[in-house]
Amino acid sequence: SSYQGALTLKMKLELARVVRGTGRLGVLRGLGRTAQHSLEVPGCLLYTHLGAVPHLTQDTLHTLSSLPSVTQVTLAEHQEVLEEFKDGFRKFAGLHDTLLYCSLHDSAAPCPTGYTTNKTVSVWGSGGRIELTVAKFMALQKAVQPDWYQSMADGETWQNNTSRKRVRKSVDRTLAHLDECLLAHQNSQVKNTRVGVVEGGDIPEERVRSARETAKRPVAGFCLDGLQTGSMDQALRTQLIAAVTKELPEEKPRSVLLGVGRPDEVLACVEVGVDLFESFFPFQVTERGCALCFSFNISLDPEDTAGETQHNGDVSLDDQTRMTSFEMNLKDKRYHDDFRPLVEGCGCYCCKNHQRAYLHHLLVTNELLAGVLLTIHNTAHYQGFFSALREAVAGDKLDILRRRVLRERKE
Repeated sequence: SSYQGALTLKMKLELARVVRGTGRLGVLRGLGRTAQHSLEVPGCLLYTHLGAVPHLTQDTLHTLSSLPSVTQVTLAEHQEVLEEFKDGFRKFAGLHDTLLYCSLHDSAAPCPTGYTTNKTVSVWGSGGRIELTVAKFMALQKAVQPDWYQSMADGETWQNNTSRKRVRKSVDRTLAHLDECLLAHQNSQVKNTRVGVVEGGDIPEERVRSARETAKRPVAGFCLDGLQTGSMDQALRTQLIAAVTKELPEEKPRSVLLGVGRPDEVLACVEVGVDLFESFFPFQVTERGCALCFSFNISLDPEDTAGETQHNGDVSLDDQTRMTSFEMNLKDKRYHDDFRPLVEGCGCYCCKNHQRAYLHHLLVTNELLAGVLLTIHNTAHYQGFFSALREAVAGDKLDILRRRVLRERKE
């Protein structure tokens, strides 16, 4: 195409291992304007709300080790002030040395449907709905100055009753938006990297068409949309992702799978070739007053897990906010005199310094410190899971990790 030569992509995925032909272990190198950053895959982005990890200051956040090098922000806020500020969102929000990934929507927030047209998509912020044309979308990217941005897309096809005609239209619109974004990008001074969005609802042919056509464009990676928890069961999601990844070039990241964060679903998606995920799940767990407590230690003797019963981790298809089997509800009165750490052996600040009973007390008295301590623990636990996931891919131990994650939790 006419703009192919104008776009240089420094980002490169170096694969160290591919398991069963699809599960991938590697490092994404050459990230950012200086190409100095890297990100291990499979991995996740750092979830934020308006650039801040909810409940944590930057200093508190950086007491956690092994944080992702890429911070996720959404488009919906602060356009006017950022245009006036001129130095981009990273400096505006006082972020430490991190890369910015700019996505269209916040997967932890409700996103009403029915507001897309052939020329516009809508995003939702604290001030309500913002309707975006490609010109306005690109003006926002220029103001935010992210390192990566997800192209404009029509992702309103995840509901179960969406017609084939509507799904086809969403693929066509998304490709048209991408072409317009690429043309606008070529004509601007914006130096960031584009990620193409793969749509297609629950129709395999449309998923493959979307992937194939997006892969023909000069994008640095791929974002898989419309597969979020609540939209379909895991078997169908796995089937669709497997069909899509066959169409995508191996040297580019399949980033980011939107709206999937539960550990059982992450495991299933890694096995069919997904590289990167969002990390809104620990935030949702914190907001419920819960603590992640599932096991992911694959160094234990496999016989230790042989007799364990498995639960299926099921969640209602229409409810992403319900408590899952991977967490404990610390508001429950049984914890009022439980003086153990949230998770035995966890090295986070919360588990080293506080007991379940104290967290219970903070929650029932609505103390703000509860959110701080739970965010510290849940973020550390989730990052620990991804570290174990990479170790499992490296050692061909995904089956062992799955048994650990899905085992019945003992109180």
